[in-house]
Amino acid sequence: MAIIGPLKLKAQIFCGGEPAIGPGKADLLEAIDREGSISGAGRAMGMSYRRTWLLVDSLNRCWAERVVETTAGGGADKGARLTPFGRTLLDTYRAFEAKLAETTDDPAYRDLLALLRDKPLPHA
Repeated sequence: MAIIGPLKLKAQIFCGGEPAIGPGKADLLEAIDREGSISGAGRAMGMSYRRTWLLVDSLNRCWAERVVETTAGGGADKGARLTPFGRTLLDTYRAFEAKLAETTDDPAYRDLLALLRDKPLPHA
């Protein structure tokens, strides 16, 4: 999610009625990549393991290929990681977000801002 002045851009892609990816799921993918586990990513983001797992499940169900792979058990190879497809998805989504942020250079955005008050009027 990009916040640029008064503009808040939140790009969400839906699969049917289910959010397939948005800023939160992209942040989760980055946390899984960094932490190497679903539980570690959830802790880093202040989410329960169940919520984190449900989001990963949604990601894996909505896209053409698996986004996150998990390996149970002990050893160096246990945990979770982005698949090559998941890496491509994350990078493509972040590039799309950056492209949306470029709309602040558009004259229509500047014209819209010219119509905006500095702060709201008091409640009536």
